[in-house]
Amino acid sequence: MRNIAIIAKRELRSYFATPLAYIFIVIFLALTGAFAFYIGRFFTREQASLVTFFMYHPWLYLMLVPAVSMRLWAEERKTGTIEILMTLPVSMPGAVLGKYFAAWAFLGIALLGTFPIWISVNVLGDPDNGVIVASYFGSFFMAGAFLAIGSCISAMTKNQVVAFIVTATVCFLFTMSGLDLVLNFFRDWTPEVVVKTIASMSFLTHFAAVTKGVIDLRDVIFFFSLIAFWLFATIIVLDLKKAA
Repeated sequence: MRNIAIIAKRELRSYFATPLAYIFIVIFLALTGAFAFYIGRFFTREQASLVTFFMYHPWLYLMLVPAVSMRLWAEERKTGTIEILMTLPVSMPGAVLGKYFAAWAFLGIALLGTFPIWISVNVLGDPDNGVIVASYFGSFFMAGAFLAIGSCISAMTKNQVVAFIVTATVCFLFTMSGLDLVLNFFRDWTPEVVVKTIASMSFLTHFAAVTKGVIDLRDVIFFFSLIAFWLFATIIVLDLKKAA
């Protein structure tokens, strides 16, 4: 745990060593505000609610999370610093978790920056803050799931652009799998159990339930299972690269 904490602190400091981290946060805050208040028509709805704010989070993460995850391992492999990392007295799982937690904390900081929007809604009306808290937690864990996918894909390539595109594509498939447009395609020729399985893999399905203020154990298990699976896959990929 100590080694994981050391790596996480080192990585998190490296994010803010360049202006890119601040640019990312500013873009994220600008987009969330624009989607919530303008595209989501917050003022014309005349409801003290952040439904429109959280509604667009999965789609924002499709572009922004891959931009963070693409450098996790691709950059290390391209510059050769991964060899130095491997010589340190830290296990592969420790290195993977340390870098992952740093990136996840960075996304959490960006999400925390939207706190003034929550304050604004409370000033303008009387929202259900319990639902908002649940939605924030759901958004944070959904970002963690996106990030875990990106971590694995970043470990597979030295090219950050490739890592970005493939991560965005895979996350898009996970997001879209719960829509009727996709499910209707499978209903014509697959058993219902297959359709239900595909629907259960959708980020939208689980996140929508959380944004209603209902924290179901199945949704929690889904996000944690997805994170654990992809991080384990990351470890396997790096071990194979190391052996090669």
